[in-house]
Amino acid sequence: MTRRAVVTGVGHYLPERVVENAEFEATLETTDEWIRSRSGIERRHFAAEGETTSDLATHAARAALQDAGIVADDIDAIVLATSTADLTFPSAATMVQSALGMTRGFAFDLQAVCAGFVYALTNANALILSGQAERVLVIGAETFSRIMDWTDRGTCVLFGDGAGALVLEAQEGAGTSDDRGILSTDLNSDGRYKDLLFVDGGVSTQTTGQLRMQGNQVFRHAVEKLAGSAHTALDRAGLGADDVDWIVPHQANIRIIQGTAKKMGLSMDKVVVTVQDHGNTSAASIPLALSVGKARGQIKKGDLIVTEAIGGGLAWGAVALRW
Repeated sequence: MTRRAVVTGVGHYLPERVVENAEFEATLETTDEWIRSRSGIERRHFAAEGETTSDLATHAARAALQDAGIVADDIDAIVLATSTADLTFPSAATMVQSALGMTRGFAFDLQAVCAGFVYALTNANALILSGQAERVLVIGAETFSRIMDWTDRGTCVLFGDGAGALVLEAQEGAGTSDDRGILSTDLNSDGRYKDLLFVDGGVSTQTTGQLRMQGNQVFRHAVEKLAGSAHTALDRAGLGADDVDWIVPHQANIRIIQGTAKKMGLSMDKVVVTVQDHGNTSAASIPLALSVGKARGQIKKGDLIVTEAIGGGLAWGAVALRW
């Protein structure tokens, strides 16, 4: 028998405020058509004044716990992927731990920007496989609206706020690719490309900073690296692209999503797409899409899913899992 980290619950949360593309036309030289044609984005959600990343994460966590049919103290650990934590410290994860009334276990943040949830899943999987934890709450949550340059039409129209969460539970499998749970992972980074996507401020510079991106350069790296990482994860699981039921990609740009699917030789009919409604929610985008995909009836028990993401660093990776 082989120990596996199996998804037993999923949930998400989106702030109430919905911002349609047309809202940007009043302040920027842009149009709804321009934004849609270049990104596939139609609308996004922005957090309310005073609504923090840990608030969003807590809502998503509660939804995932309810879906799993467990309570907070059934959880051994919280791994929260975010680049927009409430404070420099303590971690947003410990704030979620407190808000949930979880009085045991441990919690920590993980920062890999848009690849954060893939990194968080990989770390949570390792905690379970090592026996450190039996159940892990894995969350992606962001309030990227707080770090936008509202004069830069190339970036500020692309991002949104939100959160998604999964419950991973240790279960026994047969040790084959038919097992439910995480089957394989692949992580990568290359710091030589840090200037392609970054925030121009931080604690040690005593500034907050705003997001800066060389969109065309990021696009050139994205498709090749995402497809390559997905194939590596599948290879490690002894599987191929033909075995995939759903790609659940980082929801950054419809053209990247389409290009990655094409490079993998898969139809867009096998891709869960939510970018039109959420924009790029960074580390939140994959768990958001998983939750929405399940709610739509797309993702079903036993389906083989590949998630992949790339973000600042550059950091990228993929996870192959059976739902």
